[in-house]
Amino acid sequence: MNSTGTAPATVRALIDAQASLRPDAVYAVATETGRHLRYAELRASCRRFAALLAAHGAAPGDTVSVVMPNGLATLRVLLGALWGARCVNPVNLLAQAEQMRYVIEHSDCKLVVVAPEWHERIRALVETIERPIAIVVVDPDTAADTFADTFADTAAPRGALGLADAAGDPLPPAAEAVALLMYTSGTTGRPKGVMLTQANLAANAGAIAAEHALHSGDRVLGVLPLYHINAFAVTMLAPLASGGSVAMAPKFSAARFWAQAAEHGCSWLNVVPTIVSYLLEGETPPREPLARLRFCRSASAALPPEHLRAFESRFGIGVIETMGLTETVAPSFSNPLDAARRKLGSVGRASGCEARIVDSAAQPVADGVTGEIAIRGPNVMRGYYKNAEATAAAFTADGWLRTGDLGHRDGDGFFFVTGRIKELIIKGGENIAPREIDEALLAHPAVLDAAAVGIPDKHYGQEILACVVLREGAACGEDELRAFCTARLGRYKTPKQLRFVGDLPRGPSGKVQRLKLADLAG
Repeated sequence: MNSTGTAPATVRALIDAQASLRPDAVYAVATETGRHLRYAELRASCRRFAALLAAHGAAPGDTVSVVMPNGLATLRVLLGALWGARCVNPVNLLAQAEQMRYVIEHSDCKLVVVAPEWHERIRALVETIERPIAIVVVDPDTAADTFADTFADTAAPRGALGLADAAGDPLPPAAEAVALLMYTSGTTGRPKGVMLTQANLAANAGAIAAEHALHSGDRVLGVLPLYHINAFAVTMLAPLASGGSVAMAPKFSAARFWAQAAEHGCSWLNVVPTIVSYLLEGETPPREPLARLRFCRSASAALPPEHLRAFESRFGIGVIETMGLTETVAPSFSNPLDAARRKLGSVGRASGCEARIVDSAAQPVADGVTGEIAIRGPNVMRGYYKNAEATAAAFTADGWLRTGDLGHRDGDGFFFVTGRIKELIIKGGENIAPREIDEALLAHPAVLDAAAVGIPDKHYGQEILACVVLREGAACGEDELRAFCTARLGRYKTPKQLRFVGDLPRGPSGKVQRLKLADLAG
């Protein structure tokens, strides 16, 4: 809360509130160098970066694309742009060159901020776009001094900040101003630009902090990429709402993960199921150095119950399963902080918003009935950028966001997700959730990872293909796995085809890109 007793409605308000309350408190620490960024330093950095953007012609309201890996410099850039009333467009570093070009062109960005190693590649892309786009190279080391070296060559001219408030700062962003333009992965077509406002971001930062009872002494280990909504909202923004901090790692490293958490006194973890899987394959760390860890939060994709149980048993850390979308600033559902009230296999209850299950006509259905999950609340996007048709299709007539996720709600208000509408397998007229098959396969001791998908069949319409990743050193044949599935699923839901693969195709959030698996069908 701020001095007026209301929750901050913009990211700038979150930053300014913490910088005033605890200027010397640490907001972020780099795991590999130990370099700190304190709240007062963060606000000063935001001021300087807003001036830098203005000097390069990016006015308040303009979009600024960011092509940078994790680090303190990236935090400064993203938060500085938000503080200065610009709209940030974090570009997925794993995207193919043509997709990167599409995002930069479609976003109408005025400027691209790049890390040195990306400079030449982005310049080559920008030269193929007709409109003028400025490029600013931000080196991680110079940015540590609040962009001092960058300013040496591009000092902001008089009045570059535009209209200013009484303190000389640029006028604060409006709560309803678009603050984040984040593109979906685009696995079934061109990626869509999700428009999220300052109010959306601030509301969900507060909701995450409240849901997990975060406080100023909490620190999260940040290993997920900041160009993805999970890390952007949970790793970067939630600590601003609680006055806590983030230990920022360059990327996820299974070999360094537990040491990073211990060395920097982390009290909670933010991961995706893929990370859980990798950690279960690694060494068991000593518990004493990790005594501060209160919980591990899993999101972005369904966490198999077998993996959740194994993680809690082996590491002694409770797992809170959550779920959300880019369109809802990450989490919209969460299991309770109290372990005794969590439900295995559930993504939890609505968190910071309302949720319900609807049928194909967008009408609510009874508890226990499978339908589409719909969400309404302060975290829900404004719409898709320059795509009125997709925006209209995403909302019901009365303003609920249609998520495309299938699931049901139980009598206690807990939601269970069974799959995506587009990924639903329809065999002989029967709906089969791919996740049901995934979980049956994952129960086999030789299976590390698995995913099912529907493939065309002239008799049934669709049959089932399952792709399986075996554990290192494990041996298991098709016949054994098929018999294992039959015992758990019955013959009808047992995969017709099994393919052993080295890895499953995943997006940046860790979600399996199921539709790509269909190419492996025999």
